[in-house]
Amino acid sequence: MSTTQSDRLRGLLEPLVSAKDLDLEEIEVTRAGRRRVLRIVVDSDEGVELDACAEVSRAVSELLDESDAMGEEEYVLEVTSPGAERPLSELRHYQRATGRLARLQLHSGDELVARILKADDDGIDAEIPGVKGRKPTARRIGFAEIDKARVEIEFNRKEAKNEITADSENDISDDSDIDRHSDNDNEEEA
Repeated sequence: MSTTQSDRLRGLLEPLVSAKDLDLEEIEVTRAGRRRVLRIVVDSDEGVELDACAEVSRAVSELLDESDAMGEEEYVLEVTSPGAERPLSELRHYQRATGRLARLQLHSGDELVARILKADDDGIDAEIPGVKGRKPTARRIGFAEIDKARVEIEFNRKEAKNEITADSENDISDDSDIDRHSDNDNEEEA
């Protein structure tokens, strides 16, 4: 997707998504055969439920039908949450991942897995799990040190073994709502 189209779509859709108390995390247009796929990723501090994705999908669909932002070609609209292994690139992502394990690739070339304890404007306070009976160690990691970061899925965390929250349920399932559009007839396909 060209920067111009990406910027135009973001400018068009961000106010709509924000009005629903959600953050517009990502916009991606890719090819799927003869059609294009417009994938919109939304999130919030409380996570995103399927109903919210459906509501955003309907509103985005109406807005795009009224504009020429997607051009004349057919496209499939997909509105989704970031999923279980979401990338962390902004402060709000790290704050939402507090208490979770993250895989961090550092600019130095090192890679580590750490539990995010706290995130502020400068970086994160993290706990590096102990190996072979050793105690965990605390470490401060500045955002300037981090090249890439991604939430890690934990299947057998002892403290959270019987805890299922609405946020963790949203993280495990990558719920999405899909509309298919053709600018030629503006009808939903099955």
